[in-house]
Amino acid sequence: MPERDAAGRPAAHEAPPDLVLTRTFNAPRSLVFEAWTDPARVAQWWGPRGFTNPVCELDVRPGGAMRIHMRGPDGTVYPMSGTYEEIVEPERIVFIGSALDGTGRPLFAVRHVVTLADHGATTTLTVTAHVLSATPEATPHLRGAEAGWTQQLERLDTYLAAA
Repeated sequence: MPERDAAGRPAAHEAPPDLVLTRTFNAPRSLVFEAWTDPARVAQWWGPRGFTNPVCELDVRPGGAMRIHMRGPDGTVYPMSGTYEEIVEPERIVFIGSALDGTGRPLFAVRHVVTLADHGATTTLTVTAHVLSATPEATPHLRGAEAGWTQQLERLDTYLAAA
């Protein structure tokens, strides 16, 4: 069990505070939702700049699994897994995601809440990430979460502009 502070949160050395990112896309909400729920679409934009996704399997339903292998520009594969908790088409996706170590064990568990607000031709997306648990080895990954998510949402914007 990871260390916890007095409020029950992961200890500071293990996890950063919650991350909240908001971005408006020039795309209808239905398209943005599909970009998050269709494995072929997710594979096109998931991960930081320069990454590809040779494995992208999504069972988008409460209790359904997610399995994505992100390949970095240097060829290193970063496997992740997850479980969907809530799907409210086309406005909300909640999932717990985990990066996996070399033996397939989770380095951390992060609850992600993705909300999509409809503004006609545009959609405002908010991603909230809350660290539920983390190993000491997860620290560098979690410290890079904001930069990684920022790049990932930039890639999503580029994908939606071309869709």
